[in-house]
Formats: sequence, structure tokens, C-alpha cells
Amino acid sequence: MRKTRLGTGLLALALLALSLLAAGCGSNNDNGGSSSGGTSAAKKTATPGINVPKDPKIAAEVPKSIASTGTLTVAADATYPPDEYIGTDGHTVIGMDPDLAKAIAQVMGLKAKVVNITFDSIIPGLAAKKYDLGMSSFTDTREREATVDFVTYLTAGTSLYVKAQGDSGVTGFADLCGHSAAVEKGTTQADAITEQSKKCEAAGKPAVDLQVLPDQNAANLAISSGRAEVGAADTPVAVYIAQQSNGQFKVVGQPVPPEPYGIAIPKGTGLAKPVLDAVKAVIADGTYKKILDYWGLEEGAISNPKINGAVS
Repeated sequence: MRKTRLGTGLLALALLALSLLAAGCGSNNDNGGSSSGGTSAAKKTATPGINVPKDPKIAAEVPKSIASTGTLTVAADATYPPDEYIGTDGHTVIGMDPDLAKAIAQVMGLKAKVVNITFDSIIPGLAAKKYDLGMSSFTDTREREATVDFVTYLTAGTSLYVKAQGDSGVTGFADLCGHSAAVEKGTTQADAITEQSKKCEAAGKPAVDLQVLPDQNAANLAISSGRAEVGAADTPVAVYIAQQSNGQFKVVGQPVPPEPYGIAIPKGTGLAKPVLDAVKAVIADGTYKKILDYWGLEEGAISNPKINGAVS
């Protein structure tokens, strides 16, 4: 899975062409609906009532170099609703991840500052210590754990989506041979389809025409324009894309089994334990459930966050 995410020009084209992602998701590198929640996605801003008390014990675990700033700087690629995307004001990053970042920071006695950058630059930026955390629908994988640490906080599968009109014949990864697919750069979906293409060729079938694009909305635009037949994204995001597309897209087949999302943390900063404890605290006080319910992501809830919980 991702990701974890559209340039401003592509966003404008996508909105003009489709009215896609009506909540105004986009990526303009400023700071800052739902798949099933009760509030219209276009009207969502932030989970109401995020006000978690500071936990002095957890706050004391935060490295002094970060605590002294009063701010937890969180990198996200805001093109992946409902997890993270740009609000209707054109610059504020909203979604499940920003809300959870706010709650975690409150436990630590800090404020969260969410910085919108391209997805494939987040882990290198963390490794260079430019950001304190990365919260951008990252699947915790063993390969990524070689560069950063993770604290798990959710699970999500991968789903395929296509144009609603017509029949591509694709209902799963095994059907992709000889078809074209568009995905976001740096995602596990890109890796999975690359591997599937190798399987196709090994079986004497045509390879997948894989188009790796800068962000999720660029992938959506490729499919809507007919340049690609199939898209792949984390299941909650694929469902959201279909629901917000005014009938342009539909999800096909069954989701790939879920894997853990992780909060990415630079190695050697001493933040892994306080982040783990903060996630446990927001689960325990009910704020975690409130956030997931608001964004329609309750099916991915976990009860046992851990450090580096990759399953693949």
C-alpha cells in the first residue's frame, strides 16, 4: 500500500474534467469526504473535539531537542483522501492522519505542524532529519524499516478501480497481464504491479503497461482520460475515489488482505517509544475511535500498536 499521494496543475485538470474528489484534495506544498462517514466528504474539515490531555510521563519521554520547539513536524503527501488531502481553503491539510497527528502531539504536550510534500520524498526527508514524523498512509514494510522506524496504527488492504462504464476484464492482480495500470510513485502498489508484470512475462503473457505517476490524482486522471485502464490504491482510498467520482469509477474484485499502516520515524531520534505510548493513549481515551469513525476508517482500527510491525 501507499503510499501512503497531485500537483496543483493536475489537480485543476482533474477537477475540471471530473469534479473528482469533490472535497478539494490536491497538492500545492502548503502546510497545514469519507468512504463511509456520516458527514458529506465535501463538508469535512477535522474531527470535532480533539482535545487530549498532556500526559506528563509521555511528554518526559520526548527528546529535549523536539520538546524545546513545542512543535512536532509531520510530513504528508496530501493527495490521498480520506487519509490526508487539501481542504476547501486550498492549503490546509485535513484527513485522518492530520487529526491523529494532532492528538498524538497533544499527548506529548506539543502542537502538530503538517507539511505537505510529495510522497516519495518523505522517507528520504525523515532520514535526513528534516521532519519529526511521516504520517501519509505508509504501509510498514521490512524494506522501509531498513531506513526508518514505524509505529503501527491502522490496517488497510489494496483495491483496484476502473472506469465504471465498460468492462476491462480485470478483477484482480492476476488479470493485469496485457492491460495498462496507473499508480502513484513510491507506493507498494507500484511494487506489486511491477512484480505481477514479471509473473505475466514468465508465464508467456503480455507485460503490464505500468504508468508510475507523481501522485494519486495524476493516476486518477490517467484512468479517466483513457491513458490507463486500471488504478490501484489502499482500499479506503480506492473506495473514496469511486464514491466521489460522480459515477466515473468503480472498485473491482476483492481487496488484497490488509497490512499495517505505520507512523514513520527517523532512526536514532528517540521518538519511537513516545510515539508508541502516545498512540496507545489516544486509543485508550477514545480519541482514536472518534477520528476513525469521523473519516469512515473504523474497519482498519487496531488495538495493539507496535514498533516495526511489518508483515512483509
